[in-house]
Order: sequence, then structure tokens, then C-alpha cells
Amino acid sequence: MKQNSSKSNTVLPGFTPALGFTIFYLSLIVLIPLSAVFLKTTLLSWDAFWATVTAPRVMASYRLSFGASLLGALINALFGLLVAWVLVRYSFPGKRLIDAFVDLPFALPTAVAGIALTAVYSTNGWLGSLLEPHGIKVAFTPLGVVVALTFIGLPFVVRTVQPVLEDLEAEAEEAAASLGANRWQTFSKVILPALWPALLTGFSLAFARAVGEYGSVIFIAGNMPMVSEITPLLIITKLEQYDYSGATAIAVVMLVISFLLLFAINGLQWWGSHRRTK
Repeated sequence: MKQNSSKSNTVLPGFTPALGFTIFYLSLIVLIPLSAVFLKTTLLSWDAFWATVTAPRVMASYRLSFGASLLGALINALFGLLVAWVLVRYSFPGKRLIDAFVDLPFALPTAVAGIALTAVYSTNGWLGSLLEPHGIKVAFTPLGVVVALTFIGLPFVVRTVQPVLEDLEAEAEEAAASLGANRWQTFSKVILPALWPALLTGFSLAFARAVGEYGSVIFIAGNMPMVSEITPLLIITKLEQYDYSGATAIAVVMLVISFLLLFAINGLQWWGSHRRTK
């Protein structure tokens, strides 16, 4: 009787109304708009749909968007882990300032970020002028797209890994060292398994953000067809041409591929967590 009384006096509503509100909210914000995209695509015949989504210019944009997003997320997984490690394990002057800088891509408008990156990495920019004599051109190339996507994805990895590192006890590392493990063995056998789920989560978040990124990329990419044109730009171009069915067709392909990749990443994350708990 006491258990039932405590349940009836909880602050939040019961499971049924809470679940109903959750489904209603998700339907209103996510499911209905996505369903509209798929329904709009049905106006195209299968031949027209296939011709639209497999056009050479569209295929080149797929390769750039997903390839650059994947590369940017991998770079962030490596250096985001390093940044989180430094912020958690060391004390140094200016630590709070660097910690605040990590969140800058969250607060900075994407268009401003794109303009700033273009100014820095152009041939007459601070960094671009130093790289050009070595034959490295960043602005208005696919490399510039990778730089922009790496910039906007870094906070996802750092902020996902950082709390796990803070909760990771240093005694486990000391115990491994006392048993004769070297630094690499301690990292690979003790630290990395504990960080693996959070690292995969940060990687998937950075990848998902990068796939749909538009504002910070269009300025530094150069938007040259078949070279540095991203898929979101093609969707915007078709919308400006009033080709709504073509725009939604490309969007559907992006959605399906992104969902499958995220599903695979989440499956890998679940497998890693399940294996670690055994």
C-alpha cells in the first residue's frame, strides 16, 4: 500500500500520459516532417527518382558529404579524446579559457564560422599563406570541407568523453602499472574500454552533425560541381529552382544512408558495452 501511495504522489505523471506526450511531441517535431519528405518523393516515378538520386553531380556530392563527414568525425574522435584528457587530467594556466573555447562552435553562427575559416585558410590568410608554398590548398577544395566539418564536430566528442574521464578513477591505472603494465597497455586495456561507448557516441554525434551541415561549409568549399559541392547545397539549389520533388528525393537518400550508418554505429556501441559487461 505504501508503494502504491508513493507512486500516486510522484511529481511526474504516470507512464501512460508521459508516453503519450512523448509520442505526440516526437510526431509533431520529427515524424510528421520526415513523413512529408517521403510523401513528396512519391510524386516521382521510380525511373525519375532513380535518375535524380544517381545523377553524376549528385553522386559526387554524396561522396564528398559522407566522406568528409566520416573523416572529420574520425579526426575529432582522436583529437577530441586528447583535448578531453588534457582538460580532465592536468591543471594549467588558462584551462578555463580553453575549456570555454571548446564550446565555441556551439555558440558561433555557422555562417560566421564559415567566413572565419575561409579568411584564415585562403591563399592570403594567416594559415593558408603558410600552407600554399608547400602545395597545400585548403580553401575552396574538399580539404576545406573536412576542416569545416571537423571544426563544428569537435565539441560533441569532447563533451561526451569528458564526464566519463572525470568519473574514471586513477586507482585503476595505478593498479595496472603496479602489475607491470606499460603506458600503452594501461591505455588500451583499462582506459579505452571504459571510454569506448562515450567515444562512439561522440563520434556518431559529430558525424550526424557534419552530414547535414550547410552554413559553415558553403563559404570554404568553393561549391564547384563534381569537386567541392556538398549534398545539402544541391538540395537548396533544387528548392530554389522549384524542383521540390527532386530536392526531397535527394533528402530521402541522405536520410536513409544517415540512419543506416547511425544504426550501425549504435549497434557497434551496444556490442562494445555488452561485451565489456560480460
